[in-house]
Amino acid sequence: MPLFTIGISHHTAPIEIREKVAIARTEYADRVGQLCALPGIEEVLILGTCNRTEIYCLATHSGTQTVMDWVHRSNDIPAGQLEEHIYIHEGEEAARHLVRVAAGLDSLVLGETQILGQLKDAWQQAHDTNSLGRVLDRLFQHTFAAAKTIRTNSGISEHPVSVAYTAVVLARQIFGDLNSKTVVLVGAGEMVQLCGRYLADHGIDNLLILNRSREKAEELAAELGATAMTLDRLDEALPLADILISSTASPQPVILKQDIKAALRKRRHRPMFLVDIAVPRDIEPGISKVKDVYLYTIDDLQQVVDENMQQRNEAAQSAQADVDEAVAGFMRWLYGIRANRTLKRIREQSHEFEKDLLDRAINKIRSGQDPEAVLRQMANTLTNKILHLPSKRLREAAEEQDYEVLKAADRIFRKENAPGEDG
Repeated sequence: MPLFTIGISHHTAPIEIREKVAIARTEYADRVGQLCALPGIEEVLILGTCNRTEIYCLATHSGTQTVMDWVHRSNDIPAGQLEEHIYIHEGEEAARHLVRVAAGLDSLVLGETQILGQLKDAWQQAHDTNSLGRVLDRLFQHTFAAAKTIRTNSGISEHPVSVAYTAVVLARQIFGDLNSKTVVLVGAGEMVQLCGRYLADHGIDNLLILNRSREKAEELAAELGATAMTLDRLDEALPLADILISSTASPQPVILKQDIKAALRKRRHRPMFLVDIAVPRDIEPGISKVKDVYLYTIDDLQQVVDENMQQRNEAAQSAQADVDEAVAGFMRWLYGIRANRTLKRIREQSHEFEKDLLDRAINKIRSGQDPEAVLRQMANTLTNKILHLPSKRLREAAEEQDYEVLKAADRIFRKENAPGEDG
């Protein structure tokens, strides 16, 4: 039974195309039910994120066109409009694609970890809707384990590639444990929000948020469990700041050299880590020359991000061997399943022939015919019946020059250590 995936992602389509095929969580059960009802479709799992929609299927025959038609029909998209944006992977390549996705090797941000959780959610949804069977369940369970191994061996997620997260990592490198430190965030925009969430994830207890608008400061503080202050109380907050991250829309610096010097005196020159991720800059540049101050601008952080991205690219290259091993492991299992099914059919058919011919032979012997002659005839007939269809298929393969089938048959039927042959 063919295994395949049909998908669309940030690699192949702009947002205006991706949003046309996006599947809301509330629609999942209905969409999966529609797919399972299609002719020949045995197992289904749908992965939906902001950057990709992918359908994983196991079918009794090549069902890619069937699913493609459904994608157009279910999303009210004219046939042919999506073909240039959609990718199709079958068999081993479908398994390889999934492993790469799970390990973060196919993500917009190389090595990001969120996708693995999204895949596990998709697996759980498929499990809850009973659209998983033996093959897809095994594929995803195998992939989850492989993704963990790949991330560990390659270290691909160890190097931060967002400016906000890099700021937090640098703070940890300077101070070590951040739990006992006081962090001051100046501003309440997107970058400050991201920094605040990263810091909250690291268990920061003492977090102050300063902003011109008290309302916005209080809104973010409520989310992060922080204390909100207005920007005019900066002189109160600075002496408390072990770490300060600033990103406002001010056209002029809001933190001056004299402010930092005054804060350091009150701190008895305990070090301060300052991060300015605003453009124009929030922190007066001359502060970088003040003793006991570590000042990083957005350009400094971007340099670290670029270096880390290079390291992630190198890690992705080194992960290829683990990807190959994971895919090979799953394919060995899948081929084993298919071999067992083939062997089962052969045994069942052979036993049918055996029973039929044995009944005939017994009746002939009971009627007085020579037992030896009857047995010889039965053995000859049984051999011919068992070999009839394989012989026919091999002749067809020879006529069609299907050398792979011929090689496989030779391996199957060759005697071990046959004279004049290797092995």
